[in-house]
Amino acid sequence: MGDRAYRERVPVMLRPILAFVAALALVLPVPAMSWGYYAHGITGRIAMANVSPQVQAKVYALLKQDAALGTPDCPIDTVEQLASWADCVRREGWRWGYTAAWHYRTAPICEAYDARRNCPGGNCVTAQIDRNHRILADESLPAAVRLEALAFLVHFVGDVHQPLHSGDKEDRGGNGREASYGIVPDMNLHWIWDGALAERAVTSGAEPIVRRYSAEERAALTGGDAAEWGRESWQIARDFLYPSAFDRPVCEGELPDETALSQEDIVESVPVARRRVQQAGLRIADMLESAFAPGPLPLPERDR
Repeated sequence: MGDRAYRERVPVMLRPILAFVAALALVLPVPAMSWGYYAHGITGRIAMANVSPQVQAKVYALLKQDAALGTPDCPIDTVEQLASWADCVRREGWRWGYTAAWHYRTAPICEAYDARRNCPGGNCVTAQIDRNHRILADESLPAAVRLEALAFLVHFVGDVHQPLHSGDKEDRGGNGREASYGIVPDMNLHWIWDGALAERAVTSGAEPIVRRYSAEERAALTGGDAAEWGRESWQIARDFLYPSAFDRPVCEGELPDETALSQEDIVESVPVARRRVQQAGLRIADMLESAFAPGPLPLPERDR
């Protein structure tokens, strides 16, 4: 955006604030993220608040194997670091680049949903959730292997709950659509749902999002498997996210390359994003309970 366009779109009083935020972005070490460091950390904390003390102890015991991963630039000393480790290591592309496709499985929102599409050789988020769940549950494997699986599992369950990791309108999950977030310009639709909107959702609500949830709440927010969670996100993208962002039917022709989320759009989106964060955290908790339960996981139906 040129200087003139910037002056026309941003009120005078806000320009110093936005300039300060931009300056911080240049000097602070911010990892390249999917669904944001903050949102991933919150899902991990929700999970740990809702597992048994026995599972908590087993998770923290695995964290002590951090050095064996050989990723000193991406330590796992805390639950927040555990939840974002999969994003951190992606920066070392020569070693971890092959994992990039594991963070998403986008499906066209204007076509019938197919749970097996766009996942060649298991290289998509839903397949990797299942794979790493099984690795984590296998007590015969080395602790470092299980820690890596734990980190991938916690992260990918978060990713699959971000709607734009599943729904797509020929725009790389919203990355190809320039969007303003209220008065803040020069973002894209994916960034907004990864960062600003997720952070607002986490900090909104009458109750803290990180807490012990009741059995009734858990029953309303959990259930299903990775493939179903991907379908949920795809449906949110189709029925809510894209229509809200563009204020028009999204499957009746091409969409513009840029849009703006009004304050009304943002307010309507917050409870949707908050619910997805809650669901991700509680579903991680359920997967950890089953992974650390005695005995192997049952084989998938296709392998029986």
